[in-house]
Amino acid sequence: MRGTAEAEAPAVRTIYSPAEPVDLVATVRVLRRGAGDPTFRREPDRPVIWRTVRTPEGDAATLRLAQHADGSVHACAWGPGAEWAVDGVPELLGAGDDWDDLDVGAVPLLAETRRRHPGLRLTRCRQVLEMLVAAILEQKVATVDAHRAWAWLVRRHGETAPGPAPEGMRVPPTAETWRRIPSWDWHRAGVDPKRSAAVMAATAVAPGLERTLALGRGGAEIAKRLRSVPGVGIWTAAETSQRSHGDPDAPSFGDLHLPGIVGTALIGRKVDDAGMLELLEPWRGHRQRVMRLITVSGVSVHRRAQRLAPQDHRFH
Repeated sequence: MRGTAEAEAPAVRTIYSPAEPVDLVATVRVLRRGAGDPTFRREPDRPVIWRTVRTPEGDAATLRLAQHADGSVHACAWGPGAEWAVDGVPELLGAGDDWDDLDVGAVPLLAETRRRHPGLRLTRCRQVLEMLVAAILEQKVATVDAHRAWAWLVRRHGETAPGPAPEGMRVPPTAETWRRIPSWDWHRAGVDPKRSAAVMAATAVAPGLERTLALGRGGAEIAKRLRSVPGVGIWTAAETSQRSHGDPDAPSFGDLHLPGIVGTALIGRKVDDAGMLELLEPWRGHRQRVMRLITVSGVSVHRRAQRLAPQDHRFH
């Protein structure tokens, strides 16, 4: 690490003291794309998170978030996009994500998980293109391959994180830079032409995608606009709006493993997508909140028979 947030200036700073409990790490960890993600770093054994940020206007920033014993989160940001990054800290940490109407008392697993994780919130990072590109890279491939592709492309085509960021952190490319990535670099990253074409289609309408943030935290219109991008279906749109918009009701239908996990958690056996839809229906409006509770509960299913085989597209 080249330094700490307190050691370098200038920085834009704020202290966020939420009225309700917020768990910094549990809330924002969904933004990390694997252990090697160059846009995300957690300091060992401390509730301190570093993120790099590309604002909708294309500005770069580094954001450091540190949670103190009193529950407050001290935020520092550097770079041209620092003001934007700091302004978004409350929503990044779940401001506006209201769990009050969610009743999981009839399911002991969910009730106990909620009791043990009172600070879990849905993040709203306000970075639509970045979340969409990362989700596209995860379409129908092993997660480890998608994360490797994301890290490789960001390291090669992103820019050095501003300020005293940990060594090796990078800011994701701008929409224009994503469009300029040559075909051989997509191949070297292991990304097939179908996914790279979907990324190109998304970057072509990036300003319109970012404007969907004005429509709120989720809903049919946001999903419709995201899915209007060629190559973006229901799963990719949900994976995006969960993070960029803080959508509380966008579970990832079409996922290979989630139906089995949901079925195991709620009725003790695996189900398919239709079964998952039926099981989540009583919580319509909160279905993504229920999904987050399930995923942090520790429930898992045996995956060996269903795992997608790694694919190598580097020489196609």
